[in-house]
Amino acid sequence: MMDAGRHPNIELLTYSEVVDFSGYIGSFHVQVKRKPRYVIEDLCTGCGACVEACVWKDRVPSKYEAGLGKRNAAYIPFVQAVPRKAVIDPESCLFLTRGKCKQPCAKACEANAIDFDQKETYVEFDVGAVILATGYDLYDPSVMSQYGYGLDPDVITALQFERMTSPSGPTNGHVTTSDGREPEAIALLHCIGSRDENHLSYCSRVCCMYALKQAHMAHDKTNAQVYQFYIDIRSAGKGYEEFYKRIQEEGVHQIRGKVSSVKRKDGRLIIRAEDTLMGQLVEVPVDLVVLMNGWQPAEGSKQVAQMFNVSRSPDGFFAEAHPKLRPVETNTGGIFLAGACQSPKDIPDTVAQASGAAVQAVKMLARGVVDIEPTVAHVIVERCIGCGECTLVCPYHAISLVEGKAEVNAVLCAGCGTCAATCVSKAIVAEHFAAEQLVAQVIGILAQEEPVYV
Repeated sequence: MMDAGRHPNIELLTYSEVVDFSGYIGSFHVQVKRKPRYVIEDLCTGCGACVEACVWKDRVPSKYEAGLGKRNAAYIPFVQAVPRKAVIDPESCLFLTRGKCKQPCAKACEANAIDFDQKETYVEFDVGAVILATGYDLYDPSVMSQYGYGLDPDVITALQFERMTSPSGPTNGHVTTSDGREPEAIALLHCIGSRDENHLSYCSRVCCMYALKQAHMAHDKTNAQVYQFYIDIRSAGKGYEEFYKRIQEEGVHQIRGKVSSVKRKDGRLIIRAEDTLMGQLVEVPVDLVVLMNGWQPAEGSKQVAQMFNVSRSPDGFFAEAHPKLRPVETNTGGIFLAGACQSPKDIPDTVAQASGAAVQAVKMLARGVVDIEPTVAHVIVERCIGCGECTLVCPYHAISLVEGKAEVNAVLCAGCGTCAATCVSKAIVAEHFAAEQLVAQVIGILAQEEPVYV
């Protein structure tokens, strides 16, 4: 992140979102809304003086700490944030919400970077290629009440456990229960939401390996007995199976079976599940339950897909042009995919796909020209009545009305033929699929002396 932030050819627009997008391969136009930080980025040094001076201390749940810790109204998102600039939360700042604060943050800032008069600004620019890397969201396990998340404080998610084991986390790296005790037994539950037709029908892929890693961390940081309840361990990857064997050798208890319920009894959490290898029901008392919740498309993926004219697969992730031959491309020329926006994947696979997307984008831009398919739509201007029906049905936004007549942008057109089928005046022809050509093919087939099998 630091390398990206310092690179002379990379401009980071953080705390921003794309609000409008148009154009075609090699000539895209982007409009970005920059939200007000109420801190002037060019002046802010990231010293944290405003954070320390903020009177609304430790009142707002910290997203970075996964809800285990709290932050001030003025805050730096996290220690390694790039750029390391402060932000003032407009929803919790006393001055912005009530006008009652005397702005001690502004008085403490020696760089005079605090500006409560900041407004939203818009930036527009033209680009030749786009790489979508919108990431993923974790599935909310509270909808699966049988696990007790949100009902019992000692049922936490894998991300919360990750922050708990971090030396810079809210517990300074100490694994504890809600009452501050070190747990005597910890259970890690796999596939929370994943591989479930009622929730996420697909495998989230990375859960098994980070569950194994967290089992190792739990074993390393506590004296607790560690149990893993799993459906199947999927450890496909370089060195992954070896790591799985290492966890087994450390004495982590592996129970193959899906948990049916987590309930508190006599001060402990009782895990009820079926051990499918032993063919019997088991009940295991533990003090802390960690849920390996699955991955789902990031919030707003549907809107992003519509804006950038990118297809989505049935699971909601962005769809690649071809899963084997064009894994980083989309069906919209000049737009590429990288990371978990396309499907759940771990860091090595994400880096590999990002490198591939970058190379494809650079290769396209370096050529300076674009090859287009010959099967595009063509408008017979004399027949066009300018009704505009074709512009409404074109899924690629390749048709526009120019001086009352339809005009096709050959770069955007994918030759789907929707416009030709819709045109009431028969003014649009799909090249190489004209009615005369199709009729000639049928006549040719019927004229065959030998039977044709289809």
